[in-house]
Amino acid sequence: MAAVIAGAGVVTPIGLSLAETSASARARVARLREIDWVDRRFEPFIVGTVPDDGLPPLDKAFEEEPVQYREARMLRLAHAALEQAVAALDPPAGPLPLLLGLSEHHTTQPIDGRRFLQRLALQSKVALNLRASVAAARGRAAGVMALKRASQVIENAQFPYVLVGGVDSLVDLYVLGTLDLQGRIRGETVSDGFSPSEGAAFLLLTTPERAQSEKLPVLARIAGTATAAEPGHIYSEENYLGEGLASAFTQLLDAAPPSGLIECIFASFNGERYWARELGTARLRNSKLFAPELQMEHPAECFGDLGAAFGPTLVALAAHGVSAGFRGAPCLTYASSDYGDRAAVLLEKAG
Repeated sequence: MAAVIAGAGVVTPIGLSLAETSASARARVARLREIDWVDRRFEPFIVGTVPDDGLPPLDKAFEEEPVQYREARMLRLAHAALEQAVAALDPPAGPLPLLLGLSEHHTTQPIDGRRFLQRLALQSKVALNLRASVAAARGRAAGVMALKRASQVIENAQFPYVLVGGVDSLVDLYVLGTLDLQGRIRGETVSDGFSPSEGAAFLLLTTPERAQSEKLPVLARIAGTATAAEPGHIYSEENYLGEGLASAFTQLLDAAPPSGLIECIFASFNGERYWARELGTARLRNSKLFAPELQMEHPAECFGDLGAAFGPTLVALAAHGVSAGFRGAPCLTYASSDYGDRAAVLLEKAG
């Protein structure tokens, strides 16, 4: 593939930038806290939240156009991360197409993807090509899935730059209540659960040649991507065999053979035991391609489950680590969504 990551912006509970989030994750700094909302046992929810004073205010234009709390929060999170991702473009390039991942867990008022893109353009003041932009409510894997389409767009020279991202906040009373009733939120009496969280991450893709001519700081090269579906997903009645992720790994590594043994995996583990089986199956079927001393990174232990922001955050962290030299390459990053989507990407050093 000819696409490279030439910019990234990340906002999580452990950092207001990619560098901060990466440093905190490396140090295993966890920022999960109790909030005033309580679960069905009247115990406070323990969640990850981004400091409010670290986010830009909601644009005054929305004072006359009421926006539900969760969407307003996501607009502010996305605004902060999107600004970072395009900061290296001087002068600003645009309008930019954006492939955006949104939550697969909805409230009584699901977020309208098209309207969210329009509102994000207004909130952030980043010039977005709304006709060429898409928002998909497909959870953790959405942003990694979008890398496949974005790379094709770059290779075909349809646009000089493409943005890929994800934003989510699971810290919503309706969402928390629903997940709590399903017994999925970690707490005093639930050990096999996860900590809901929030965040946003965006990646700026372009060609190596353009990155060089524009003197953009290339983080990593996208060697290949793959997507698949898990029939036995967490809400399915079918048997869970881990076939979805195994298929994604095999497709990826067959189409884009790594330059050497894979040294690092960034995984979207969120604390639930369910997710371990599929990685075991996927690694076993491709065992000859993984280094004996494989690094495993699963930073949800630090910032919780970021929902649709998870996949792009992992890719940004992996690319940053490869670029800075503290994570080995080739590096494989993957994300798995609750409703079956699986996606993986292989990152190589830029040089």
